[in-house]
Amino acid sequence: MSAGTTAMQREPTDKEIRLVIAASSAGTVFEWYDFFIYGTLASLIGAAFFPSDNETLEILLVWAGFAVGFGFRPLGAILFGFLGDRLGRKYTFLVTVTLMGVATAGVGLIPSAASIGIVAPIIVIGLRILQGLALGGEYGGAAIYVAEHAPPEKRGFYTSFIQASVVGGFVLSIVVVLACRALVPAEEFAAWGWRIPFLLSIILLLISLWMRLKLSESPVFQAMKEAGETSANPFKESMTYPGNPKRIFVALFGITGILTTIWYTAFFSGLSFLRGPMRVEESAVEWMLLVAGAISMGFYIVVGKWSDKVGRKKPIIIGAIASLALLFPVFWGMGALANPGLNASAKAAPVTVTGIACTYDPFAEVQASQCGRVLQDLTALGVPYHIDDEVRPTDEQAIGLSVGEAMHDYASLDDAGRRATIQEWLEAEGYNFARQSPPLASIVGIVALLCVLGLLSALTYGSVAALLSEMFPARIRYSSMSIPYHIGAGYLGGFLPLIAGYIVAMTGNAYAGLWYTIVVVAFGLVVAWWGIPDGPPKDFEDQHG
Repeated sequence: MSAGTTAMQREPTDKEIRLVIAASSAGTVFEWYDFFIYGTLASLIGAAFFPSDNETLEILLVWAGFAVGFGFRPLGAILFGFLGDRLGRKYTFLVTVTLMGVATAGVGLIPSAASIGIVAPIIVIGLRILQGLALGGEYGGAAIYVAEHAPPEKRGFYTSFIQASVVGGFVLSIVVVLACRALVPAEEFAAWGWRIPFLLSIILLLISLWMRLKLSESPVFQAMKEAGETSANPFKESMTYPGNPKRIFVALFGITGILTTIWYTAFFSGLSFLRGPMRVEESAVEWMLLVAGAISMGFYIVVGKWSDKVGRKKPIIIGAIASLALLFPVFWGMGALANPGLNASAKAAPVTVTGIACTYDPFAEVQASQCGRVLQDLTALGVPYHIDDEVRPTDEQAIGLSVGEAMHDYASLDDAGRRATIQEWLEAEGYNFARQSPPLASIVGIVALLCVLGLLSALTYGSVAALLSEMFPARIRYSSMSIPYHIGAGYLGGFLPLIAGYIVAMTGNAYAGLWYTIVVVAFGLVVAWWGIPDGPPKDFEDQHG
């Protein structure tokens, strides 16, 4: 008798199902809160641990630290996937949530780089690695735990709460930051108050552990263990099980590649876009993301329930196609609503830079040429520019910066006053660098567009926990779904803020970073169309006999 058949002899009660969903979802909220609080406070993290005279480099170093955590998620998936398939689902994700909580609280205790120098960012990176390892085991454990308790006809609906909880972690991080900003004066929050959200993770950890300790082991795993059907080497078997290489490829590119790039574009790119080049006041951005995120959580549950009727493939395909069509228009719309003056100024008085060796390296502390330093200043100001690259080294008279019809010579500017002077030139032609507080109508419009992004994410993510659980055999399910999920989420998604930020810095175009998402989603759409099973949802055993 198979483990799946044995498990069917004892269906969990409605009360047990509610506890399973609540405890798994709450733990997921808290664990993703711990991970996202770093990104939510990116600017303050940069000032504390990665200080630089190059503001663009400073924020890129923050996103590099963010990416490092994601880079270690696949290793966490292998490690905790092995433990989950060998020792059980419940105790494995008890370990992951504990590791995450301790690592997050540690970030709040590290002295700044001003106090201990380079040791500070090294410790931050080390704790981000621990967070990445923990997160590599969390999603698979929570998703499978719920999926293996759910009746087949409601699996998409029940597991959709896990996806909604990922957004819930992002929303919670914003709620805590807003509360801390309200209670701590701005200067003190920038100096030390930003540490409070990290330290609060200890309380969240205790709540999560209390809830998860009340759970029993998954009935599917219990049945496999009693029947002696657990895998001796889940990682090896995941790589060699018949048909698994194709399923892992589809899960990596056709499922995770799509959902993760759309998710981070919707929430993190939306956050950095409004805060950065659109120069919207920070608390206004946080409130808009909070409202949009809270509304979007419901979309994931609706899509998960819908997938129980129409299958898992249709929502993902629809979401991917819609994303390719709508990403640029949505961000253009947000830009027009958030800072219409910037768009108008960029059209009325476009900026062109000419000079010798006119290249910009966002990762350089000091640019190699004077023209490169001008480009650095324009990037920090969020001003789009065009480089006249036809200048020859002998064309000394061609060196300059044009703002509309006005020509300026930057050759005589010293480093100390260069940015202020360039800003004055731009302001004289209508550019406004004050922090923006959009009117209510514009705020409502931005929130609506953020909700469109949330819907695109829900379509490509809401049914995924159920889909991945159904794609792989129970004995190696934890490893088989976690490895491709976290490779995709860790590298394709986790590096998105860094890669998109680099593209924006190199091009001077605030929208250029979206091309990264477009390319990944376009490739993923082809893979998804080819590889995701059609028709109504089926258990792995029902699909493969």
